[in-house]
Formats: sequence, C-alpha cells, structure tokens
Amino acid sequence: MRPLSEQDIRNSFINCSKGDASRLPIPRDLDERPWADLDFLGWRDLGAPGRSYLVTEHADRLVGVALRSASSQRGFLHRSMCSLCLTTHPGSGVSLMTARKAGAAGREGNSVGVYMCTDLTCSLYVRGKKVPEAGLRFEETLGMREQIDRMVANLSAFLGGLYA
Repeated sequence: MRPLSEQDIRNSFINCSKGDASRLPIPRDLDERPWADLDFLGWRDLGAPGRSYLVTEHADRLVGVALRSASSQRGFLHRSMCSLCLTTHPGSGVSLMTARKAGAAGREGNSVGVYMCTDLTCSLYVRGKKVPEAGLRFEETLGMREQIDRMVANLSAFLGGLYA
C-alpha cells in the first residue's frame, strides 16, 4: 500500500458524512507505519470503544470505511477466526465489524458485517510480521502471495457489499 496523508484518509470515507470524516481521529504514527507490508490501513478509535476505521484501495480508488463492533468479552478459552486473514485469536481478538452501507441504503440504516482481527493488523499476520497473542495461524499449503491475494479478495468482497 502506498503511504497515505491525513487528507487522503479523510477524503476516502464512503459511509460517513464529510463532517464526520473531518472529525474522526487519524493515527499519529502515519510516517512510522510499515506501508510496504500493508494491504489496508486499519486503526481503532481509542476514545470511543467499538469504533474502528479501515482505508484501502478498492475498485481503483481509495476507500475509507467507518466500522463498529460490539464490546463483548469472551473467555480466553473461546477462539474465533478472522474472515479476512484466517488467523485465530482467543477471547475478543476477533470482532464482528459492521459498516453502514454507502448512499441511500446506509441512510436507511442498512449495514454489512465481517469477522475481523480486532486489532486490524491482518496484513502483518499473513506476512508473519506479527504473531497473534496466544492465537495461531494454521500452516497452509498456499504460499504467502496466495494468502495475501485471498485476504485482499475477502476484503474486496466485504467492501463490495457496501455498495449493494
């Protein structure tokens, strides 16, 4: 992924108003992000539990999505798998992230959801740059490039649902 500026990020959001996009918190460490290893930029709103944001290239343009997740505490023995990168995590390491649809459907309250790594670092898990805390990645016969392509396709399918 190419490095993004704060203005790139704010201009990319498709499921919130321009006013909301202008007020949302942007990560302060943009210059320090491992851009070459990211397929999307994801971050949580530290001031509002349950709010997260994701920005990526989709359909030849930059797309930003405001996400919400339920705050549920699951036991450490409970494991869930991310639908994007197929990493498993204990407890609340995977969350159902929902996004209001773009346009009229979103204004009517329609949304789509996907189970994702709560920390939104799927790209780093797939590349082996980050190890899930007490979670695991299954050993696969697919190479890293195929795993990355699968993750990007899973993300693309989720984002495509925002327009349907």
